[in-house]
Amino acid sequence: MNLTRFTRSCLFAACLMLAPVLSVAEDESFHQWLAGFSQYARSRGISQATLDAAFSAAEPIDRVVELDQAQPEFVQTFATYINRRITSRQVNRGQLLLEENRELLQEVESQYGVPPAVLISFWGLETNYGQTLGNFETPVALATLAYEGRRREFFRSQLLDALRILDGGHVAPRDMVGSWAGAVGHMQFMPSTFLAYAVDGDGDGKINIWQSVPDAMHSAGNYLQSIGWKRGGVVALEVRLPPGFAWQDAQAGHSLTVAEWMERGVRTMNAEIMPPGSDKAAIVLPQGWRGPAFMVFDNFHVVMKWNRSTNYALAVAGLASRLLGGKPMMGGQGAEQEPVTVEQVKRLQQQLTGLGFDAGNADGLPGPKTQTAIRLYQLAHGLPADGFASPSLLNHVDMALLPHDADTELIPGFPGTHP
Repeated sequence: MNLTRFTRSCLFAACLMLAPVLSVAEDESFHQWLAGFSQYARSRGISQATLDAAFSAAEPIDRVVELDQAQPEFVQTFATYINRRITSRQVNRGQLLLEENRELLQEVESQYGVPPAVLISFWGLETNYGQTLGNFETPVALATLAYEGRRREFFRSQLLDALRILDGGHVAPRDMVGSWAGAVGHMQFMPSTFLAYAVDGDGDGKINIWQSVPDAMHSAGNYLQSIGWKRGGVVALEVRLPPGFAWQDAQAGHSLTVAEWMERGVRTMNAEIMPPGSDKAAIVLPQGWRGPAFMVFDNFHVVMKWNRSTNYALAVAGLASRLLGGKPMMGGQGAEQEPVTVEQVKRLQQQLTGLGFDAGNADGLPGPKTQTAIRLYQLAHGLPADGFASPSLLNHVDMALLPHDADTELIPGFPGTHP
């Protein structure tokens, strides 16, 4: 059944238009929802030809739903994350592409201030230098998520933006493919990011970040500049911390000048040049006090706007450094590499909250609130206050709870009640 037939049944879907935001009824089929959405899209200026091309014979994609609902078993360690993404093969390929695209990349740097190695680093991390753009039909994948996903309104908005891209003639519907979540092109832009920041880099009148490397690179440069990239600045440098360092000061939100950090004994590694002493910087410990330490700058926070992952932002910096001949990351003082499971983190969050250290929702994700709770617990027990959910910390909390829980079994999903 195609979309043209759907739109002839608009009387059925008219009730969906009583409010500006569409909602999904419990008994509404995907085809019925798509009919209502199509009418909504037409009211927002999307042509019928685009709708027909985007949704011809459309069916929900089960694999998209599976991936959206999939829960990770482990919280990946920094060492594992980096080792899987910054390989010798990745570095060698990136260096070749850096040379092959030098003129283009210098043009982008001149216009937007983003260095060639950083752009190549994003390219490598996002799509393996354009080799893995994704194979899901973007409009249908987004329609699937908008119909029955966890964030329906977000994906409904992204779907409308994807249709606007098609309506603008930038890419043919058959070529609009991407990740299961709707990220597209060499740099994996969401449709809303495309509309806000993508630019025509090759001057052909279209913005095709799927097939035009110049369009992709100029778009990435424009996006980074627009969200605050500092020309001439760096993202991160690996550093050596002095004995007696106050681990609780190692937080992305705690900034001092470079000169102040150096007065405290912080030093760079691999003979890298330290930025001016007046620059603001923070120290982060992606794998706790036993792992590597990094000094991060304004551009680190810009990369975090691209992808809200400390590991990702450090990988951008690390790969860019390797592309320019830098050495691999040193790894700190015997990095603790054993991963913890998501279920273990959930239990830790419950335990910390039960002990009076508010760790937020027990979602298995050690975010800022959980890290703060861990630091407070560590300070209270004389431990290195790195805010890191390590296996040794989990064991310490379990041992601390033994006197309380000797006669009480924790109810799964709920924190214990302690005096």
